[in-house]
Amino acid sequence: MLFDMDGTLVDSEKLWDIALQELAESYGGTLSDAARRAITGTSMAESMRIVHDDLGQPERDPAASAAWIDARILELFRSGLRWRPGAMALLRAVRAAGIPTALVTSSGRPLVEVALETLGRDSFDAVVCGDEVAAPKPDPEPYLTAARLLGVPIERCVAIEDSRTGVASALAAGAAVLAVPAEVPLPPTDGVHQLDSLAGADLDLLATLLERRAPAGRRG
Repeated sequence: MLFDMDGTLVDSEKLWDIALQELAESYGGTLSDAARRAITGTSMAESMRIVHDDLGQPERDPAASAAWIDARILELFRSGLRWRPGAMALLRAVRAAGIPTALVTSSGRPLVEVALETLGRDSFDAVVCGDEVAAPKPDPEPYLTAARLLGVPIERCVAIEDSRTGVASALAAGAAVLAVPAEVPLPPTDGVHQLDSLAGADLDLLATLLERRAPAGRRG
């Protein structure tokens, strides 16, 4: 099992909203709804590019903006993370069944370390962070890396995602994909099973997704 983090397991997108809007305000502007939707699921570097372009300030240093966001979001994460509906129960069921499990996130390691205080460090056999891969989502590398670390063929893995970027990454890797949109609606996509909430997911559904999955994309 391969779980995304933000918007999938924890309701952290609202915290990102706060940090991103505060950054925009510190630059004298307001982040548009379209830009916020475009940011969902992207790497930090791409997120900062979107913010700067949206504010009409492309000359700003993305590294400086990223450092500001990192510090602020850490504060917000430490104040407490809430589970997405059904996420805790599904993760616990997967672990109780002895299924190899990885966390695959675009967030950086320092932030993930804080999130693991809520998620549980023993909930995952492997953790792949956005700052630990050469090519982040939507590239397939994060999911291929996770499958390799688990020692499980990617075509025998189910990836659970909430964003277009994450879904694209998982599909390109060759995993079966369960999509549970959080902040941004997802279009129907071949090879992707979509639910409104993880409260409707169980081990039987995950097994069914593997049995009926569409032909895989890239293998690794």
